[in-house]
Amino acid sequence: MLILGIETSCDETAAAVFQDGCRILSNVVSSQIKLHTPYGGVVPEIASRAHMENIIPVIQKALEEAKVEGKDLDAIAVTTGPGLITSLMIGVDTAKTLAYAWEKPILGVNHIEGHIYSVKLKAQSSKLKSIKLPAMCLTVSGGHTMLVLIKEWGNYEVIGETIDDSCGEAFDKVAKLLGLGYPGGPIIEKLARGGGRQAFSFPRPILNQGNFNFSFSGLKTAVLYQARRIKKMDKKVVQDICASFQEAAFEVLVIKTLRAARKFKVSTIILAGGVAANQALQNFFKKSLSVNDYKLLITDFPTDNAAMIAGAAYPRVLKEDYDDWHSLQADPNLKL
Repeated sequence: MLILGIETSCDETAAAVFQDGCRILSNVVSSQIKLHTPYGGVVPEIASRAHMENIIPVIQKALEEAKVEGKDLDAIAVTTGPGLITSLMIGVDTAKTLAYAWEKPILGVNHIEGHIYSVKLKAQSSKLKSIKLPAMCLTVSGGHTMLVLIKEWGNYEVIGETIDDSCGEAFDKVAKLLGLGYPGGPIIEKLARGGGRQAFSFPRPILNQGNFNFSFSGLKTAVLYQARRIKKMDKKVVQDICASFQEAAFEVLVIKTLRAARKFKVSTIILAGGVAANQALQNFFKKSLSVNDYKLLITDFPTDNAAMIAGAAYPRVLKEDYDDWHSLQADPNLKL
């Protein structure tokens, strides 16, 4: 069984071919970082134009690397949301056109479910037969910060999410206000290694409100005010700010995830999304979980890609649970 996955929810144009629910034959990603770097963040109009230019070459490359043709496919899976509407539309309309031209069934996939399912790609590649459910998944990226209870694959309950900025967005904004460049996550992670995690006392927003939601806007603003008070912003001070900011953000993520795991009586915690690539966050989780007897699974595919979209579609393809390509539409606010 061959599934073509297409992902264009933000600023990555991606296509992948997934075989038999366990093999990634190709996973092509065209990055737009250089296009958005001068602006310190993703510009939707620029992103959509780049998707238009790249989408067909990326799909062609994915098919070539997998050594398959359109006629060989069993289905096409595409991200329908959430994300930037103009970016999503490029992927959805391209997928619909190919589904019509090649006479293939089509499936719309939730981008968040793709991130959640990405850990199964790791599980399959490492021959881990099963992931014990229910499990708690923290999906943390530039666009989303969300705690999801995985009751079974395809059956999810969102128990907490950000009420303002996502964690990844806060990293980008802090990097921008410090003049560090874009994307902010990798830059701050690198600088934080040379800084003091307790050098500055930044807030842990809504940590003790008794819910599982997140808020990073206030933390970002606290960094801004602290930076304005500093007369000499040398490299060591910047490192200290980065380390203290990162510590505050990650402490909230880890503590709330552990609280959710205890409340819902799960034994497995999954870390997914772009920020999951941060080594400091991974170490924070590993240190915290070592005394709490939880199994931690970290995705091998943290950033946006199409293999996770094709993978998330696989259980539905088995059931022939397809969408009507006439009515399939992009939805920037699609709920999990």
